[in-house]
Amino acid sequence: MRKFLVVLDDSRECLNAMRFAAMRANKTGGGVAVLSVIPPDEFNHWIGVGEVMREEARERIQSHFEVYAKWMRDRQNVNPELVIREGEQVPQIVAHLREDPEIGVLVLGAAAEGKGPGPLVSQLTKSAGTLPVPITIVPGDLSKERLEAIT
Repeated sequence: MRKFLVVLDDSRECLNAMRFAAMRANKTGGGVAVLSVIPPDEFNHWIGVGEVMREEARERIQSHFEVYAKWMRDRQNVNPELVIREGEQVPQIVAHLREDPEIGVLVLGAAAEGKGPGPLVSQLTKSAGTLPVPITIVPGDLSKERLEAIT
C-alpha cells in the first residue's frame, strides 16, 4: 500500500496538507502516515524534568493528531497512523522517508502569507533531488472545495 506522509506541526498550512493527503489516499486506496518531530532543545533540562516534558509533548501531539485522524476516518474513510520522532525536523523527516518503504509521496503545505513557502518546504525542496519519494506541495490558501476538485 502506498502511503502519503504528512508533517504535523503548529503551522497553519499543515491543515491543507492533511486534507490533501487524506483525499488522495481515499481516492487511490492508499494510506496516510502523520509524522511529528519533537525538537531536541525541548529537553535540555535535568533528566527528570526532560522526561516529563517529553511525555507532555507526546500527549500534545497525540491530541492534535486525533482531531485530524477523526476527520480522516469520518470523512475520507482513511485510518491514519501517527509517527513521533525526536531530533531536528528535516533530518528526521528524511530518515523516516528512507526507513519506511511504503511511503510513496511526501505532502507539505506551503505558507499562504507570501513570504515564501515556509521553512520546511524551503529546506526540503533543496534536497528534493536526493529524496526517495516525490514531494507534493499544497498551497496554504486553497479552499476545501478546490482541494476536493483537485484530488
